[in-house]
Amino acid sequence: MSQESRPLIDISRDKSALYIHIPFCRHKCAYCDFYSSAGGSRSSEIFGAYVSAVLNEWHLRSAELPTLPRTIYLGGGTPSLLPIETLSTLIAGLLNDIPRNRLVEVTIEANPEDVTSEWLSRMRSMGINRVSIGIQSFHKDELQAVSRRHSPDDAVRALSTLADGGWNYSADLIYGLPGQSVESWCYNLHRLLAFRPPHFSAYLLSYEPGTPLYIRLNKGTVKEADDSMVSEMYGLLCKAAAEAGYRHYEISNFALPGYEAVHNSSYWDLTPYLGLGAGAHSFDKDGIRRFNPNSYQRYIQSLSAGRLFCVIDEETSRSQINDFIITALRTFQGLDPKKIPRILRDEFSQNLEPLLNEGCVEINGTNIVIPEDLWLTSDAILRRLIL
Repeated sequence: MSQESRPLIDISRDKSALYIHIPFCRHKCAYCDFYSSAGGSRSSEIFGAYVSAVLNEWHLRSAELPTLPRTIYLGGGTPSLLPIETLSTLIAGLLNDIPRNRLVEVTIEANPEDVTSEWLSRMRSMGINRVSIGIQSFHKDELQAVSRRHSPDDAVRALSTLADGGWNYSADLIYGLPGQSVESWCYNLHRLLAFRPPHFSAYLLSYEPGTPLYIRLNKGTVKEADDSMVSEMYGLLCKAAAEAGYRHYEISNFALPGYEAVHNSSYWDLTPYLGLGAGAHSFDKDGIRRFNPNSYQRYIQSLSAGRLFCVIDEETSRSQINDFIITALRTFQGLDPKKIPRILRDEFSQNLEPLLNEGCVEINGTNIVIPEDLWLTSDAILRRLIL
């Protein structure tokens, strides 16, 4: 590693995380820009070959982590699409190397239609102890507007099943959906909070280039929610969550006390994480970022032959520090300025001073934070602060 790319920030050495990308789904949602291959009729042979490749990659790359992981997160795509036996093979293969009692959190993402009592029982028996479920809306027309295939009834059944089973789970909602009103957003929010999920995430709809929704926006067939409506929706979100006892601990994430997402927090506090699977990203014990290209076919071919598929994501020390500033200031804990390298502290202080004077950032104890009511527009603040 060159001197310019050598990390200047302290990376956690006593913990690590493991992410596994499952790039298969029944149908691509209109807003999704994560790598995935649509088509629910993928053969069991393809699923099996992919899981074998993931386990091969784990054995080839596990030394990139400073310790065995404390968390595993299966994301996608739609991990709940995998057959039970294929999932079992994957988890069992990992647990051959990772003691089950070391893992504090093992999460699987799921679509509502996949969540049944039987499915959850099988997940628990494998060692999975947390579910992240994509609800997005309880309105049929809003779901259809972004090509979500489940129904509001599917969502209610899934949430009831998770709650009745005593599961640790997270549920996702989206605001700013095409055709969504402030009133319908309030209904979605209060409908979800009535289930009292241990954790929930609420995301402002993003029109990402290359997605079907972005194409519709450019054609004028959908309209982006205006800033005043989005601001009102965000304010209602913060108020309802606080009144219900949730802590707003990251821009899009809310948790009851003690239920903050351990794995997701790894991305915000310099915990090394290893990403396995096509399209996955990593941040290793030496501060090097890598990614696997977006092709599950080439991924399977490469790992089946015992060849690494990952590519180094070149970045400078300065860009590493900026990444740290951005991620830290997404959280309620904020940024400890002592973690900024000495050689850059004067420059950072110069950028910080006018933002403090304007009230765009505050000092909370020893840390710098962006006030909650400004999180929605934090990108503009961060552009002025980064080095």
